[in-house]
Amino acid sequence: MAPALTRRAGLGLLLLALPGGALAQEDAVAAAIREQVGDTPATEGGITLRAPPVAENGGQVPITVLVESPQTAEAHVTAIHVFATRNPTPGVASFRLTPVMARAEVQTRIRLAEDQRIIAVAQLSDGTVRRTVAELRVTTGGCLS
Repeated sequence: MAPALTRRAGLGLLLLALPGGALAQEDAVAAAIREQVGDTPATEGGITLRAPPVAENGGQVPITVLVESPQTAEAHVTAIHVFATRNPTPGVASFRLTPVMARAEVQTRIRLAEDQRIIAVAQLSDGTVRRTVAELRVTTGGCLS
């Protein structure tokens, strides 16, 4: 009779089945975020990431990041960073903002290699960090390996 497969052994087999690059990519994304905002914990909410759910051309994916902020000298967004979890280089864009800007909003086009999550992170003048995530599908990749 064959030995029974335990839950722990099954989990181990599942982890072995994962592509080795997937864990490395997550580490690279976390390192890229940490490089921009340090170890400050990010909170969800107060930031919106608008992107098409399906990008027909990964070479030009339009995104908009909007952060709720009064944009006054006392309380304003100082930076917005965009990361792509499965791109060869996770850090896609960084924008520096000042209180002179009427709205904490940026628009750009980014290149995506394949289906992935886009992470937008905002740093505020009081030291807090906000983040949001969007899932995107890419029909034709826009990055070279």
